[in-house]
Amino acid sequence: MSIRVMLVDDQVLLRTGFRMVLAAQPDMEVVAEAGDGVEALEALRSTQVDVVLMDVRMPKLDGVETTRRICSEPGAPKVLILTTFDLDEYAFSGLKAGASGFMLKDVPPAELLGAIRSVHSGDAVVAPSTTRRLLDRFSPMLPSTGKEPGHKELDRLTEREREVMLLVAQGLSNGEIAARLVLSEATVKTHVGRILTKLGLRDRVQVVVLAYETGLVRAGGGAGGR
Repeated sequence: MSIRVMLVDDQVLLRTGFRMVLAAQPDMEVVAEAGDGVEALEALRSTQVDVVLMDVRMPKLDGVETTRRICSEPGAPKVLILTTFDLDEYAFSGLKAGASGFMLKDVPPAELLGAIRSVHSGDAVVAPSTTRRLLDRFSPMLPSTGKEPGHKELDRLTEREREVMLLVAQGLSNGEIAARLVLSEATVKTHVGRILTKLGLRDRVQVVVLAYETGLVRAGGGAGGR
């Protein structure tokens, strides 16, 4: 079954380029396009979509607010934020809004396709180290979302799960965490899955965000106190 993709960008030429790349794949199809967030939300009411490629800077309704509205709905498609500049504050806001990751618009086609497949399968596509750089730069500047979680959220985790969460937030991959804790990668993946379930998070990007918001990790990548 093909991955149903929606393209949301106010630049027609960019959408055309992405559409051509995706159309050449046997496992993907572009089922909808929109030039701004309002059009995107309207299209989603009548079209089944698996993954949304979302620009952030658009007229009428920007990509961050559009992402927030999409991700607040049950059974929502996964959202990949597309940005022109690395370390874009909009990309960070998009992650907080529920996106599964972000990519630069000039990403090589093979990486874009791999990212779409990864997001569709439930993984995040932002390297944890890149996510951490975003957090380090922008988290002190961004307003609260209104309901900041406290340390009690983390009390649901076992000590081992807290260890794993800390290392995820510090930018380590599952393989690196496995080596650090002398565990198998499969065991680390299981721990990450339990962390997501216990804390009600979508993916490891959201794990990193929560780790910063609760103080488990401080800006700069260091561990915070409990």
